[in-house]
Amino acid sequence: MSGNRLISISMPVVGLTAEDVLRLCRGQARVYWHGAQDGEAVVGFGSAADLRAWGRNRFVDIERQVKQLFRGAHLEVDPGARPRVFGGFAFRDDFLPDHTWSVFHPAQFVLPHFQFCSQATGSSWLTMNVVVGSEDDGDALIPSLRSALEARYAWLVEKHRTTGPEDERSPAAVSTTLHPLMSQSAWTSMIDGARAEIRANHMTKVVLARAVSMRADHALDGERAIQKLNQRYYDSYRFLFEPQVGHMFVCATPERLIWRNDRVIRTMALAATTKRGATDSEDNALAAALMASTKDRLEHDIVARSLRERLTPLCRSLEIPETPGILRLANLQHLITPMHGTLGRLVSVIKLVAVLHPTPALGGQPLLAAMNFIRDFESVPRGWYGAPFGWVDAAMNGEFVVAIRSAVAHDREAWLYAGVGIVEASDADKEWEETTWKFRPMLEALGA
Repeated sequence: MSGNRLISISMPVVGLTAEDVLRLCRGQARVYWHGAQDGEAVVGFGSAADLRAWGRNRFVDIERQVKQLFRGAHLEVDPGARPRVFGGFAFRDDFLPDHTWSVFHPAQFVLPHFQFCSQATGSSWLTMNVVVGSEDDGDALIPSLRSALEARYAWLVEKHRTTGPEDERSPAAVSTTLHPLMSQSAWTSMIDGARAEIRANHMTKVVLARAVSMRADHALDGERAIQKLNQRYYDSYRFLFEPQVGHMFVCATPERLIWRNDRVIRTMALAATTKRGATDSEDNALAAALMASTKDRLEHDIVARSLRERLTPLCRSLEIPETPGILRLANLQHLITPMHGTLGRLVSVIKLVAVLHPTPALGGQPLLAAMNFIRDFESVPRGWYGAPFGWVDAAMNGEFVVAIRSAVAHDREAWLYAGVGIVEASDADKEWEETTWKFRPMLEALGA
């Protein structure tokens, strides 16, 4: 890409929602992002640039490629329509794509050719991103690019008018079969092994995951999955990443890893879980029991302490509540400690991701021992499960989440992941039950 130049232009638009655009661009590489904090929804389709990296230097390599992409860019865009690259990282830096994750790389980001953005205020924009050669006169291309952008908007509006939302959709009822990829007895053995390592003082916490495979009688539908997640799990971040048609990674996660806007950052410790109650009184009782649980407070405090230790050297100020609160979601409750701070110097959002991933909420403590245990004892590679996913803009601002409550799917098959934090007081049967709760968002989204 050396010598090439990015041109981005935008226009305000009306009459379309993010869900509309996601449906209308079916059959292309797509990304969908819906923020839990600000209500912003972004859909990208097509690819103006594809950034990839491998190995231990993948964070550094992606940061370099993003900076190179935006260097010298010609941006005629509204602030809300600014171009962004979307993508993520595998959980491990030694990840190798297998059958399940065949088109996903250890680090992979896409700058969409077209980007639709709607904000909670009701404003919406359509942006066109084009990378031109060094020999091209970028300024002279602007009028023709603007005409192409207006034509694309007109095409979207006309297609929306003439095709109903159910046209060519898979049936609402999908017949599915589920197959756990780890037996409960094998799960119990793994948990007992982790507790033995903790008692031997080799670890204080490790997060362990299991997977379920799912096969449907129709091709799995990314638009319907997002629609269901938006209806039921609107209090989480929802995203769909489809870098190759038919291969999608879909997620509804409550866990923000990092948000950065110049020197201001926000993150959270999110760990320890209980279910929702059938009544307000039961709900409150479950939350109170979670807050009072020595085991759950330990699991949570390990995460909060680690975030504080990693961020303090980078921050001029860092505000962290002394005690956690309760985050209530559609089907679960968690202990949460929100954090916000001011950086002492400008550090890109990708560098912050590299500093924080994996937190003890998805890895463990100490990190090396926990990661080795995960590698040796989990039966299914995590791929992008539990890993950072998000977006970056030209100012190296952005937001990343932790891809829990997620599934990877291709055609009629999907693989769903769920994990739990293990400390010495953990009980294998209860942890199995907790993972069962955590599978629910993806099972509902995919029609199981």
